[in-house]
Amino acid sequence: MKLFEYEAKGILSKYGISTPNGRHATSPVQAKNAASHLQPPYVLKAQVLVSGRGKAGGIQFAKTPEAVESKTAKILNMKIKELKVGSVWIEEKINIKKELYFGITIDRSRHCYVAIASTAGGVDIEEIAAEKPEKIKRQVINPLLGFRSYHGRQLARWMGYSGVTMLKLASILQKLYRVSMDYDAELIEMNPLVETTEGDFVAADARILVDDNALFRHPLYKERLFSSDKTELSIQEIKARKAGLAYVKLDGNVGIMGNGAGLVMATLDIVQSYGGRPANFLDVGGGASQDQIVEALEILLDDPKSSVIFINILGGITRCDDVANGILETMKRSTLDKPIVIRLVGTNEEEGRLILTEAGIQVLDTMEEAAKKAVEIARGD
Repeated sequence: MKLFEYEAKGILSKYGISTPNGRHATSPVQAKNAASHLQPPYVLKAQVLVSGRGKAGGIQFAKTPEAVESKTAKILNMKIKELKVGSVWIEEKINIKKELYFGITIDRSRHCYVAIASTAGGVDIEEIAAEKPEKIKRQVINPLLGFRSYHGRQLARWMGYSGVTMLKLASILQKLYRVSMDYDAELIEMNPLVETTEGDFVAADARILVDDNALFRHPLYKERLFSSDKTELSIQEIKARKAGLAYVKLDGNVGIMGNGAGLVMATLDIVQSYGGRPANFLDVGGGASQDQIVEALEILLDDPKSSVIFINILGGITRCDDVANGILETMKRSTLDKPIVIRLVGTNEEEGRLILTEAGIQVLDTMEEAAKKAVEIARGD
């Protein structure tokens, strides 16, 4: 789960990492009042859970509280990557001498955390890695030892610092590691971590991504799992979570439902092999009930980008007749305005096929045949 910038900065401040003085606002009037308690000039930042807000106009500068009010009104009317801006963070502009990068993430190939430092902060770390790899230093973190003070000193020296300044920077790096452990962060970064003209180090921007599997330890954020305005999830993804379904939104136009992660992944692959583009990953699970089939199908029907739905069921604990009855129940509740391609094999297969056939719904024999048919429909062939 991604945290908003203002939340991440609040956490960093509690651990002794300096951040610009700032205030949070959800309306232009609140923003003006917030600015009156800060020193100009101001930086206004749209609070959204996606990157690229600067390029989209989501970061503005102002010199007076009145200008903050008017610019906040514009920002709050924006959408950035399809997400509506719900609030703004107003902070005092800092005097930048140098921009650095420091972050900690999981290296899944090594099964441990890795610290990443760069002398070229302020841009996406992926861009730095691609264009200036010599400006990146990685420090693998032994899970038994953690990120020690000498690791921080080594990275600070590599970034060109010495003496008291080096020790100050090293201390900040070690503090960020403590935050990452306490908050079960899959990713935590300061980008940029600014060296100011006054000789301080300030986290000008901060990002924290909390592991969803650890949210039971963070009840404050767990509540957001089902909130559309506090996550980056689509409406369909939130509905799926409420129903206990595994759903991931993709960019294609072939809606896909299956039972079992392996089967759904194979279905995505075979659709792509026939030249199609999956619209989603939706796994109803190994023992899906009729009600879950109804909920899953309604989620796929609600997706405006999908033009056809491909249901691929390999019955085991999941019974084919339950799937068939779920499809018919969905037809009773709502209008099926999209063609459906079905492959149904396994437990109670004959019963399921009979239910659908009597309702005038064709069931195909093989996954290949069904995938090819779904792609043809999506193309308009």
